[in-house]
Amino acid sequence: MAVTAQMVKELREMTGSGMMDCKKALVEADGDMDQAIEILKEKGLAKAEKKAGRIAAMGLVKTAFSEDGKTAAIVEVNSETDFVAKNDEFIGFVDGLAKLALDAESNDIEAFKAMAYEGATVGEALTALIAKIGENMSVRRIDKASGEVLSTYIHGGGNIGVIVAADGADNDENKAALKNIAMQVAAMNPQYVSRDEISEDEMANIRKITLESALNDPFSLPKPILNGLLDKVHDVWGEEDTAILAEKRADKKFNFNYLPNFLSEEAKTKLAGLAIAAKMEIAENKIFKGLVEGRVSKQLKESCLLDQTYVRAEDGKQTVAQYLGTVDKDLKLTKVIRFEVGEGIEKKEEDFAAEVAAQMKK
Repeated sequence: MAVTAQMVKELREMTGSGMMDCKKALVEADGDMDQAIEILKEKGLAKAEKKAGRIAAMGLVKTAFSEDGKTAAIVEVNSETDFVAKNDEFIGFVDGLAKLALDAESNDIEAFKAMAYEGATVGEALTALIAKIGENMSVRRIDKASGEVLSTYIHGGGNIGVIVAADGADNDENKAALKNIAMQVAAMNPQYVSRDEISEDEMANIRKITLESALNDPFSLPKPILNGLLDKVHDVWGEEDTAILAEKRADKKFNFNYLPNFLSEEAKTKLAGLAIAAKMEIAENKIFKGLVEGRVSKQLKESCLLDQTYVRAEDGKQTVAQYLGTVDKDLKLTKVIRFEVGEGIEKKEEDFAAEVAAQMKK
């Protein structure tokens, strides 16, 4: 059967495949439109499989609300390039998945990919889009939150997405406050909503890391402890560093904070070794305990949302918890979700010169 231009045009509109691919499929199917569609699907699957190993670290984050406004879902879909992330068909696909995620029973991606979507499954629709656009893509993660009042925020055109859920009155003032908090989460990326979320084991690990970090940076230790360590360096330092220490100690005008600038890296490493060797003794020092607790508290102020300084605070001191209290003392955050495109994905380092050279050799 002769393949006409009208048949090719019709097949292109039905499948979104390239003109030459459609023509070849129709020729192979002897003009049978249904068989040509199956041929294109099979070839599309093969193309998608070939692309599956390529790194997809760009993409989009999208959110969607349920009809009653009490549930919000978020999805991250990755692509290889930012160019594809701006493709209207890709954007529509991610929007559709965000709405579908509202009905997902769990955050399991394989289960989500098996859900029905536009006459197929999410996984099948993804494979078809990969074949059509020509880039590897992946549906990376989904999540959702429910609450009496909700707000979402998308930053950078879809680079970061946030959902904030709370218990409290569902009014414009509270929604506006949660929108501000969502923007705070996007900018400051807290690890926890409050300190209550941190387990005893996690807190113990934070203190351990803080303690070890302090010992490995002995010049940041309280002066009495540092001086006690410096009294022992004559046994481990070389003559030059020992002489520099003696000279600077004798100079009453010398600012001791600058001492590390005059010492060798070897001397500083050995001083840290002395601090670590005296770990048990130093850890029991009351001043050192205060230093560790102070540093832990600072970390928690940065990693816990409610302890963070509210970015729009006029006095530069008001915490997020205090800000929420001024809006509605009964407004309580229940869940915060933050997705950033590609976070944690090892991105491929492109070497275009090497790539061109390789192509020339071929």
